[in-house]
Amino acid sequence: MARNRKVTAMKKLFAGLAIGAAAGAAMFVSTNEASAQEIQLTGPLAHAPAARHLRLHREGRIEIAPSFSATLLDEYRRTLLVGARVNYGITDWLAVGVWGAFQGAGFSTSLANQIDANAPRNAGLVKQNVSPNAGQGEFQKQVGEISYMAMPQITAIPFRGKLALFQSVFADVDAYVFLGAGVVGTKERADCTDVVSCAQNHDLQAQNHIAPTWGLGFDFYLNNWLGLGLEYRMVPFAWNRAGFDIRGQDANGNRTSSGAYPDGQVTSADATYRFNSMISIYLGFSFPQQPKITD
Repeated sequence: MARNRKVTAMKKLFAGLAIGAAAGAAMFVSTNEASAQEIQLTGPLAHAPAARHLRLHREGRIEIAPSFSATLLDEYRRTLLVGARVNYGITDWLAVGVWGAFQGAGFSTSLANQIDANAPRNAGLVKQNVSPNAGQGEFQKQVGEISYMAMPQITAIPFRGKLALFQSVFADVDAYVFLGAGVVGTKERADCTDVVSCAQNHDLQAQNHIAPTWGLGFDFYLNNWLGLGLEYRMVPFAWNRAGFDIRGQDANGNRTSSGAYPDGQVTSADATYRFNSMISIYLGFSFPQQPKITD
C-alpha cells in the first residue's frame, strides 16, 4: 500500500514538472515573438532598404565596351575577333544592346596542318587526267572561317556585390546572362559540281547565317565610369568548316540534304551544325560618368 502511494506521488511530481516546463517554453516563445514584433515595428531598421548608398552602374547609362574575342575548340582554324558591345541599362538588372565583331586574325590548328601534310589524296583522279596529288598542301585554303558577327541581345544581371583584394582594394562586381540573335558572316569553300573541279578549286566565298547567341559574363567596375569584363559566348549555326564533301546522296544515289554518302560535290548540303563558342574580354566606358546612387 505504501509502495503504491509512493509511485502515485512520483507520477504527480513528474507531471507537475512537465507542465511547468511546457509553460516556461510557451512564455519564452511568446516573449521572443513580442520582442521581435516590437523591433520590426519600432526598431531603427524598420522599413530600411537592404543596402544604402548603392551605386547603380547600369541604370540609365550607356556602356560602350571595346572587345577582343577568341574562338574555342576549333577543329581547323582559330579566329581572333575585334569588336565592341553597346548596352543601355533600362534598370540596374536589365539592359538591351548589341555586340559586334570582325575578324582580326586567324590561324590554322595542328589538325589542319597534319591533314594538309599527311592526308592521302584520291588516286582515282588519275582517270580524269588529274594528278593523284592534286590539292596537296591546299587544304588550309579551303577551311572555313568567321568573318564577322552582329548580335542584338538582352542582358539580365541577377547578381552583384563587391570583390576585395588583400582586404585593401575593393571593386563593385556583377554577374550577368544574355540572350539574342543576329547575323554571322563566314567564308566557306565555294560550290563545285564534279570531282575534277573540286580537286582543282579551293576558293572561299562569303556566306551569311542567321544564328542565336547566349552566354554569361562578369563585370568588374574599376571606378564610377570604367569597367573590365570577361564573357563566354555561344553562337550555334550550320556551316562547312573543313570544305569537305561529306553528304548529299543517299544509298540509292538520290541527292538529299540528309544523305550520308559523298556525291562528288561541295554544296550547302555538306554543312554541319556546331555550337561555336568563344571567350571575350571588354574594357567598358559608361556615360554619364557618374552613376545614380540610392538613398
